Amino acid sequence: MLSLFNSKRRKAAVALVKAAKARGMTVEEYAKTLSQDELAQFVPQDDKPKSELLDVTRWGLPAGKEVSAAPFIADARVAEAVTAYRAGDWQPAAALLAELGTDRDRRTFAVQQLGDAAADDDAPLKEWLASGSTDAAVVNAQGLVALAWQIRSSATPEHVAQDQWAGFFRVLEDAEAAARAATEAAPEDPTPWCTMLMVARGRQYDNDAFRAVWAELVARDPLHRAAHDQALQYWCAKWFGSHEQMFAFADEAAAKAPKLAGLALVAAHEAEAKGVEAWQSDRTRRALDVVVPWLAGEGRDHPANRRDRAYAAKALVVNGRCDEAVEQFKVLGPHADALVWAYGGKPVHEFVKTSYLACHGATTRP
Repeated sequence: MLSLFNSKRRKAAVALVKAAKARGMTVEEYAKTLSQDELAQFVPQDDKPKSELLDVTRWGLPAGKEVSAAPFIADARVAEAVTAYRAGDWQPAAALLAELGTDRDRRTFAVQQLGDAAADDDAPLKEWLASGSTDAAVVNAQGLVALAWQIRSSATPEHVAQDQWAGFFRVLEDAEAAARAATEAAPEDPTPWCTMLMVARGRQYDNDAFRAVWAELVARDPLHRAAHDQALQYWCAKWFGSHEQMFAFADEAAAKAPKLAGLALVAAHEAEAKGVEAWQSDRTRRALDVVVPWLAGEGRDHPANRRDRAYAAKALVVNGRCDEAVEQFKVLGPHADALVWAYGGKPVHEFVKTSYLACHGATTRP
């Protein structure tokens, strides 16, 4: 098994991060309270100079206090449409979806972001629906799914209250009807079928019923990225699949196109959350060898870019490729909103810790 990087350096870095966390401080803040002798306790004997304070900003990364887990939309056009919608104006959203046309990955991303906004406030959506817009029907279905998950919350099943479950399933029933209506209104559009995949998982479709929805989706777009993300979740052990089914799905996806290779990183993270060592695997390393070049090239402007970049940053650190991880963190900036950081319940801490470890393990010292 590959080591994260020099074990003494790793243990020292983790110890410093934990000490700062225990005091409710960032690494930088805590380190400034230490004397040189106290700080030296966190620096391995073979590191020089012993008194050197690792400051991630020297690598071009944000200081810990600047990091936020608030949702971030990198696509300026989508961000502007969502902002306008939240201010009560749905017309920029309508114009954007009309403009995107058959750019299906970006269209679905925009619909998901608008659906989240509609779940918070459906007044602009009602006006949009009244105009007879097909796109409004697609957003409506996605908004109801987002609302259902808001009601359920992101808590593990045993921590979801009965009234939350009742509301979740009630709204999902409405979402299913809305999604079916949207598929009929836009028969060539894979986006409402992607929404149906979320409905299918929430309403606990059996494997055959789920595959029927999946068949409709891939008939319209066999490389649809967001749909593959949703399907991977269905095949996870925590939902209605198994580790074997999840990895098989990820492998099949990765063989189709570089933009789907990131699913193997998501699968590794899901397996690790269940106690299965998967980050340091041949599958993960192969995926990184595809994902990292894709992020730097064709995928630089893809809607899945930031999600894949966050998973890649984590995987690169775990596999000792810290210089490459630093480059990913430079692009991520201060945004810790990806799911890879959230599983422990403290996304900012996980992001800051991992970026600190990336710099600590990097061979290039600024």
